Amino acid sequence: MARVKLLLILFLPWPAIAQSDMGSWNILSAKASITEKWGVFVEGQIRSLKFYNNFHYHEIKGGVSYALDKNFSVAVAGGKYDTYQAGGDFVTPKASDEFRLFEQLTMSQYLQHIKFEHRYRAEQRYTQNGYRNRFRYRLQAVIPIKAAKVTAKTPYLSTSGELFFTDTPAYFERLRFYFGAGYQFTNTFGMQAGYLHQFDYRLVDETGKDFFQISFLWDVKWHKKDQEKVPTHVD
Repeated sequence: MARVKLLLILFLPWPAIAQSDMGSWNILSAKASITEKWGVFVEGQIRSLKFYNNFHYHEIKGGVSYALDKNFSVAVAGGKYDTYQAGGDFVTPKASDEFRLFEQLTMSQYLQHIKFEHRYRAEQRYTQNGYRNRFRYRLQAVIPIKAAKVTAKTPYLSTSGELFFTDTPAYFERLRFYFGAGYQFTNTFGMQAGYLHQFDYRLVDETGKDFFQISFLWDVKWHKKDQEKVPTHVD
């Protein structure tokens, strides 16, 4: 019954969303804990400026993570990020053709049944317009519903905020806010959907954009140690 109620919550708003100017983010994310310390991950995304129309962006990235302890982990990764012109589906020429490397530190905190995750990331961006650095901080909170932690058959709420800035003027670049709900179907697979607002600082472009975001999350463990998971995608 809880699963049915959650799916209704997630999908009943779709007709109203489809009539709006809201875009879409679609995410497939997979993680695997190879040992108690080492893990790998890969993620693909496709985005549109209208509700499943005017697709303008896709990315693929992957990397390696290492757990310093149960609350701290580090990761290194790289990926390909392509942005196309607005006004249709993948209209060429590309607006941006980018290869990116990044390093990150993730810290987890547990306040009773609320799970907090702090993520610090440094990016090295190789674009058609030259090289740029970028730095990001994301704070996420996950709240299991009627459970102490997120395990199989657990619904949950998720919210996050992320700040982007650079080492060149005007320094501030972007702000994201997300709120949604998810359901952990099994110990390895879950789904999450919600609303994302993105504010971009540009001198001539429009600022602010709303998106419907849906994520399919796989998290596989290849060792026996029991470790609490915070369901989240890489981006």
